Amino acid sequence: MSTPQIQNPELGAVEVHGMTRSSFILKGALATGAALGATAVSPFVSSALAASGDVDILNFALTLEYLEADFYKSKGPSVHLAGEAKRLAASFGDEEADHVAALTKAIKSAGAKPVKKPTFAFPVSDQASFLKLAYTLENVGVGAYNGAGPSLKSKALLAAAGSIVQVEARHAAAIAVLTKEKITPNGAFDKPLTSKQVLAKAKPLIKR
Repeated sequence: MSTPQIQNPELGAVEVHGMTRSSFILKGALATGAALGATAVSPFVSSALAASGDVDILNFALTLEYLEADFYKSKGPSVHLAGEAKRLAASFGDEEADHVAALTKAIKSAGAKPVKKPTFAFPVSDQASFLKLAYTLENVGVGAYNGAGPSLKSKALLAAAGSIVQVEARHAAAIAVLTKEKITPNGAFDKPLTSKQVLAKAKPLIKR
């Protein structure tokens, strides 16, 4: 059997240490993004969350926001960003932290317990590699929210998720402009994939 082509190897190198259901789904989403491209995660997330309730979906979203906030807040300063990259990373880090706070509050308001923050390791060492990973992570975030949103039963929570995914997409677009990447990687519409197609390529990449 031939080895699948890895479209975003930097995603496959992101480490997520934590074995909650939410962290497992996040690992799968990152592995899917590594194998098939950052915008291909929606079918995987949709399939993984199909039987979940709203709290499980919010905890998955919280895990994703933990990752993004940690990336900007901890990794941005360590690689010595400069200029517009430094300004964007600081701004995005604050916004991701606000997402963490909002999701945490929503989960507690539902009488549930927010998932514990996992630990992460990001394979970046300079500004160029930081921005490359930031671009792919933000596009993974968009795909993940698009995949999870339809499973939400509460219209209020769906609206909240919709307001977050719009910000994730704007983050991705801003980084695309800065790095001269494609603002819409798949044109006018994201390309759908079946869960079988996604899992066949993503499963070997998931770090357990």
